[in-house]
Amino acid sequence: MDEIGWKELEVGCAVVEPGNAGAYHTGSWRSDRPIWDFEKCIKCATCWMLCPEACIHQRADEFYEADLDYCKGCGICVEECPKQAIRMIEEP
Repeated sequence: MDEIGWKELEVGCAVVEPGNAGAYHTGSWRSDRPIWDFEKCIKCATCWMLCPEACIHQRADEFYEADLDYCKGCGICVEECPKQAIRMIEEP
């Protein structure tokens, strides 16, 4: 897919082409980002299941982490983690 600038987007940022979300790195929108404490994490995948951006992925060691290119910093993963293994930190 060719690089598209903001001036070429549809009015209202309507999605007119299915499956194009991967072309837009939306992580720059956030003011806070999630950090995992792997000592507390029980690998339950709650964060992965409830992430509205589907930006949380399982690593090779079976822990989870967010792809910060797409994480918008909503904090749902933090609120839903049953072990409080995720916290938000302010972006620099």
